[in-house]
Amino acid sequence: MSPEHLSPLDLAFWRIESAAHPMHLGALAVLSTDGPDAAARAAALLAERCAGLPGLRRRIHDVLLPVGAAAWSPDPDFDPARHVFLTDAAAAGAGAGAVDPRAAAGPLMARPLDRTRPPWEAHVLAGSGPDSFAVLFKFHHALADGLGALALAAGLFDRQPPFAPGPAVRGPARPVPAPRGPGAALRRLPGVFASRVHDLGQALEIGAAVARAGLPLGVPDALVAAEPGPGAGAGSRSVAGLALDLDEVNLIRKAAGGTVNDVLIALVAGALRRWLAERGDPLPRGAGPRALIPVSRRRPGAAPGAGNRLSGYLLRLPLAEDDPLRRLYAVRAGMDRNKEAGPARGAGAVALLADHVHPLGHRLGGPLVAQAARLLYDILVTSVPLPGLTFTLGGSTVREVYPLAPLARGQSLAIAVSTYKGTVHYGLVADAAAVPDLAALAGALRAELDAFVREVS
Repeated sequence: MSPEHLSPLDLAFWRIESAAHPMHLGALAVLSTDGPDAAARAAALLAERCAGLPGLRRRIHDVLLPVGAAAWSPDPDFDPARHVFLTDAAAAGAGAGAVDPRAAAGPLMARPLDRTRPPWEAHVLAGSGPDSFAVLFKFHHALADGLGALALAAGLFDRQPPFAPGPAVRGPARPVPAPRGPGAALRRLPGVFASRVHDLGQALEIGAAVARAGLPLGVPDALVAAEPGPGAGAGSRSVAGLALDLDEVNLIRKAAGGTVNDVLIALVAGALRRWLAERGDPLPRGAGPRALIPVSRRRPGAAPGAGNRLSGYLLRLPLAEDDPLRRLYAVRAGMDRNKEAGPARGAGAVALLADHVHPLGHRLGGPLVAQAARLLYDILVTSVPLPGLTFTLGGSTVREVYPLAPLARGQSLAIAVSTYKGTVHYGLVADAAAVPDLAALAGALRAELDAFVREVS
């Protein structure tokens, strides 16, 4: 049987990783306890169920051909004890003492996964009170994107209907113009030649869009992390989470227009502005920092599947704008322009360039690509849709889900957001040295929502 090679984008995520910048996604789930031994039972169930999921038993290894490529293979020594961990505080059971699981999640997010084993982990943590515990999931980005990681995690919870993301929210249908111009001419060329010319044209177009997007000028110092020295070990991470009422977000959307996602991004922009002001930092002038907004390329309603199917949009966050409504209008206009162009064009579509690189290029150029992230965007703001289901694990109900994104080299902050059971959950991951006050940013998000609700009420 021929090996299953990593796709170019999966391989890129595998090659750009370093000890100081691990490339794993995370999710912190907070669960209700149904007894003093709930956390221990949850850990036992996770260990039992992961052994039955083939997608969690595979590791990545280098192959001879093509040179520089890597492939998946079953781990002959797979041991759940190397992937599922129960902390002492969680094992002590309910009432053993209040612990904020987000504080424990930070150092765990900083620690790279073992690259010789299947690239994932689950850590069962003590909760913030006697009625809860938490599970931190870590999945390497080479294993799955956000939707794929969600599908893998769902297989570890109590049985649910098969997960598939809901249909994408689309605008009014538009007439499709008749093919003309160079694209129409390309379709009349022999298939392989036309495909090569199209790929080259797409790569050149994305490269030109990156050049037009501009250099990282006027970016707040708080969004920049110091470069690690040669041979640097694991970096430091802090994690914060915030739960907001989806009804209040919808109140803003209905009053001001746009999509829920537009509102969520505008809240991030307003919170960053508020946070910088509270720190005494100068507010940026001009267009604002560049946010990378990942976009799934999976067909609506399709199963998530393994690996990455991602592109992205690049959006300037209007931090210089002091009026919340005008900030939302600016975000909405920028997102509308991105959607009009589509996820295969524009500076945010840099992930698609991975398809045009030979595996050896990924292997040799991974460190250079990692260093270039700072030139491409300034902050990651990503949304992971959750199904309208209630997850349980051994009878314990999941109350909150905070998605966590990896940090690129030179960047201090990544923000992920999901909606679960009528609540919006923001997950914030920061370079702990560059952002020692991450909890203050979470507080600024709350204050921004409250101020916006007052504005539209």
